[in-house]
Amino acid sequence: MANAITDNFMRDVGINQDQFNVGQQMLSLGIVLTEIPANMVLYRVGPGKWLTLQLFLFGTVSTFQAFQRGYGAFVATRFLLGITESGFIPGGLWTLSTWYTRDETAKRVMVFYFGNQIGQASAKLLAFGILHMRGVGGQPGWFWLFALMGAFTVLSGVVFGLCLPDSFRSPRSTFLPRYAWFTPREIHILQTRVLIDDPMKGHRKTKIPLAAFKRAFLDWRIWIHFLITLCNNGPQRAFDTYAPSIVTSFGYSGLSSNALAAVGLFLQVPVSFTFSCNRRGETVMVGMFGHLIGYILNRAFTQVNSRGVRYFGVIWTQMFGTFSHPLNIAWLSLTCHDSEQRALAMAGVIMNANIAGIYGAQIFRSDDKPLYRRGFSVAIAILCFGFVLATARWLEEMIRLRRKRRSAAA
Repeated sequence: MANAITDNFMRDVGINQDQFNVGQQMLSLGIVLTEIPANMVLYRVGPGKWLTLQLFLFGTVSTFQAFQRGYGAFVATRFLLGITESGFIPGGLWTLSTWYTRDETAKRVMVFYFGNQIGQASAKLLAFGILHMRGVGGQPGWFWLFALMGAFTVLSGVVFGLCLPDSFRSPRSTFLPRYAWFTPREIHILQTRVLIDDPMKGHRKTKIPLAAFKRAFLDWRIWIHFLITLCNNGPQRAFDTYAPSIVTSFGYSGLSSNALAAVGLFLQVPVSFTFSCNRRGETVMVGMFGHLIGYILNRAFTQVNSRGVRYFGVIWTQMFGTFSHPLNIAWLSLTCHDSEQRALAMAGVIMNANIAGIYGAQIFRSDDKPLYRRGFSVAIAILCFGFVLATARWLEEMIRLRRKRRSAAA
């Protein structure tokens, strides 16, 4: 959607910026309302069937975005898109956690999110080319952007369903059950190492008991992780949506801004891998602090006329915007004691990420553009609070581990 804005999407559809922000809020609201139910369905039917269906439905709705006209259609489409998207990310994270040991989970979560970031960055580059199709078939460029991207997602859903093993207990695709991805020896090694690390993963359950909800949502440490996500992802969602438009305000052409807005997302991957995934508390703090510095730079650079300097602020903010989120999720995963608690905590943290999207959609408003000084200032305050929370959680864990070592030594 961020890419479509630069191609006169709002004017063509017949909405203004504040109405566009409401649509973005409806997307997040749709995800929030159905996040937990979607994960309960996943737990019952398995990821092979449920995640495949979600990807197919999401791609279908994405494709038909190309035909929307008017404020009502825009809001309804965004809400429906949120419903079809809900549960996919926490479901994917939970599925990953069942295949790997707890110590391995952090790196896999990072790879999962890097795939998401590389996908977003690549989409901006593709958008640069696709949006030049304005006029083909008498349609605007954003029409072809939605149609082609949506069709690719539907195709991906088909491939996904044919390839994804249903679980580590039955590592075969739901839709190709005769094809084995692993030899019997590999399956034995795979299952044994995971069960030694967490014996609870060997129990197949089709529903989550009430006690698991209590374990997940009455643990104050889990709520700290939820709040960290809430503080980081609101500013991140806002910047991700308006980054191409902000770059356009520097004097670059609208379509070129999509390509320029991809640079920071690509740079995020090598920057993130320079930090150890085994020190989650410290790296979450580094990510939050880097994100905060990015917004401070953008606020300060509103006084600068050099578009190169201001563009540097955009790149810096993008490099650290999503940096701490996957690490926070990995940290949260290790805080959980069993797969049921972990599944609910994963759903909860992604739900908070989308609650952040609800308020984040209103950070950059029409009466604050093109410099968005108020928006940058609001985001700085929110990120400061998030950094304090991450630091407090890390200190608590260090103190608790030190006491545990002393007790063991005694």
